[in-house]
Amino acid sequence: QVQLVESGGGLVQAGGSLRLSCVVSGRTLSINTMGWFRQAPGKDREFVARVRWRGGSKEYADSVKGRFTISRDNYENTVNLEMVSLKPEDTAIYYCAARDRLSGPSDYTLESEYDSWGQGTQVTVSE
Repeated sequence: QVQLVESGGGLVQAGGSLRLSCVVSGRTLSINTMGWFRQAPGKDREFVARVRWRGGSKEYADSVKGRFTISRDNYENTVNLEMVSLKPEDTAIYYCAARDRLSGPSDYTLESEYDSWGQGTQVTVSE
């Protein structure tokens, strides 16, 4: 398994920017995919973005495409999520997730495809 710790959340006005970071430790050699999910109060956790650990290919939810950028640094074992043009509907707790299996996920948008999760970092976007 791997351990994940998120940071970088905070309060920002609509249209502003934040950069989230996820520090990865443990069995990093087994990681296939890293993802970001978010969850607003009373709502389901939803997929935001993912990056393949080795190949670096990226995918995004339609709601954040063009505004968020996911990246990874395999040497430093970190995954970042740069967020620009933030909207109030982006307000949520953001979670870093890892699929620590050699095979890739069948559907990278599903929580069940990931094995390890961080504790989350709060992002609040004001009007």
